[in-house]
Amino acid sequence: MLVGISPLLSPELLSVLYRMGHGDEIVLADAHFPGETYNDCVIRADGLGVADLLDAILPLLVLDSYADSPVVMMDAVPGDELDPAVENSYRAAIDRHWPNTPAIARVERFAFYERAKGAFAIIMTGETAKYGNIVLKKGVTPVE
Repeated sequence: MLVGISPLLSPELLSVLYRMGHGDEIVLADAHFPGETYNDCVIRADGLGVADLLDAILPLLVLDSYADSPVVMMDAVPGDELDPAVENSYRAAIDRHWPNTPAIARVERFAFYERAKGAFAIIMTGETAKYGNIVLKKGVTPVE
């Protein structure tokens, strides 16, 4: 246990966050996501919801201020509907830590899968909300 770092963050996840570089992406995937199919670096965070994990990660991870969309979610398949409460809960976590972040972008399902292939890592959560997946693009850590 470390002071000032959420106990929701495992040593493996902390290592991934530390090793990511500017422009690298991390996927916080819902429990339905086929993580092992799309990426070799998969970390389990079973039992954790994405919004809670965002609150744990975002104090440590700067979002990319040079990207038009440093935060991306999967769009609904035609015929499905999105639950706005899911995005609202994610946005609330983002706004607590990085309030100037642009609106969350949406990408088509298979485009999201392609993006996951190139991600630095996929974090498999216990999130059960449909379309509960989100991508974060890491920015440059400011020098104090």
